[in-house]
Amino acid sequence: MIRSVVLDVGETLLDDTREFGAWADWIGVPRHTFSAVLGAVTAQGRNNAETFQYFRPGFDLERERQRREDAGRGEQIDEQDLYTDVRPSLAALRERGVWVGIAGNQTARAAALIRALGLPCDAVATSGEWGVAKPDPAFFDRVAEFAPGTRDKIVYVGDHRDNDVIPARAAGFKTALIRRGPWGHLWADEVRENRAADWVIDSLIDLISVLD
Repeated sequence: MIRSVVLDVGETLLDDTREFGAWADWIGVPRHTFSAVLGAVTAQGRNNAETFQYFRPGFDLERERQRREDAGRGEQIDEQDLYTDVRPSLAALRERGVWVGIAGNQTARAAALIRALGLPCDAVATSGEWGVAKPDPAFFDRVAEFAPGTRDKIVYVGDHRDNDVIPARAAGFKTALIRRGPWGHLWADEVRENRAADWVIDSLIDLISVLD
């Protein structure tokens, strides 16, 4: 029986469209151009942050993130960024006695913004708070400490093949790839065919039937 479900953030709980658009505006390139290059980087299996190097060689993501904050144009997360299935799905999981956690590659500021949404979950953590990011195995060691249950009783849910399902499965968790966002759509069929994840789902609502 599954004891805990831990969910990634970007393109699992949150639609990242607004944040990607904000970055495109910040570096002064058309949004569709930024998205196209991001897609190319993704298809090559490379880190998303490399996208910026095509427009600004030597781009320092952390420094620019702080500059955005200082300029009053920092990261924002609110209700409009949530996928519509998030609240009902998380609530339904908890009603079934499943512990629900959120843990992804986000900043400490993002963790505070997510907590402020008052989602029906038991705990929130980010790589910025833990000081280690996916796909590092140490991130998933933190997940194992964070969520109740042995690793085989924990499901990690995410949209990214290389950052979510493959390292989480290697760490001993059950895994679910959600087919949404650029990465989820790109890799869903491959993950299903190769059985790289325990489940491929089209929405968080599907988790209910998976666990039932």
